[in-house]
Amino acid sequence: MPTHPLGGVFAPVLTPMRDDLIPDTAKWIALCKQLLADGCTGLAPFGTTSEANSLGIGERMEMLDALIEAGVPAAKLMPGTGMCAFPDTVALSAQAARLGCGGVLLLPPFYYKGVSDDGVFRAVAEVIERVGDNRLKVYLYNIPPIAVVGYSPAVIERLLAAYPGTVVGMKDSSGDWDYQKSVLEGFPGFDVFSGSERFLLANLRLSGVGTISAMANVIPDKIRSLYDNYLSANADQMQEELNRYREATRDYAAIAALKQIMARRTGDRAWLNLRPPLTNLSESAAEAMLTKFATA
Repeated sequence: MPTHPLGGVFAPVLTPMRDDLIPDTAKWIALCKQLLADGCTGLAPFGTTSEANSLGIGERMEMLDALIEAGVPAAKLMPGTGMCAFPDTVALSAQAARLGCGGVLLLPPFYYKGVSDDGVFRAVAEVIERVGDNRLKVYLYNIPPIAVVGYSPAVIERLLAAYPGTVVGMKDSSGDWDYQKSVLEGFPGFDVFSGSERFLLANLRLSGVGTISAMANVIPDKIRSLYDNYLSANADQMQEELNRYREATRDYAAIAALKQIMARRTGDRAWLNLRPPLTNLSESAAEAMLTKFATA
């Protein structure tokens, strides 16, 4: 099993909302602790699956403080800190470093489109310089299907040269295995997480460090089993099982689908609360998805 400062199975933790659409912090902390108990090696709160970009900076900071105060080890956390407003990204990243988080997950500047490599490099460099804390460990969050802007290999190379020991890894949610493979092969020692458990086995076989997967919210034990046993004779079969779970939810809005699973599993319909503009699955779609998931 690979060993890295951060590696393994991370969940971008779902954010439970009260009926008034305020985050239910107590329920969220309980979920974080349960995910760690059920197989996650770490957590990536305020990722895409967390509805992070529907949360304000004050909410994120208060929730992170509360999570660590509740006893969840900061070293196991990789909070998402990339926001549209540059000062907010700096403040969140500085808080994470100050609290001793294992790393931060940093989106590229995702509102402006057509951003040059120079612009992407500068956006990351300015955050690092302004935080000014050698405890900061940056994991680049590459998700061009959502952000449109991505991290090119040229930008990765520049950042590694300029900030060795600070820019240490990546979550690749491009969905493009050829890109992820090129990063794994092109930057030895750069810790690459697959953004989907679909590529977990292939990632590990090329010295990747694991996955930060939305599905880790609902099947952490199964994903962890493959991570722990990726050298075993049945690793390909274990990967195929994970793929079936992913396939069961593939045709549905991911956050809404996962919250449907949580609501069914817990009997707590408050799990269906989503902040706008997200909406729930229709009743028929939800039942179809839940049936597929149950038989995966």
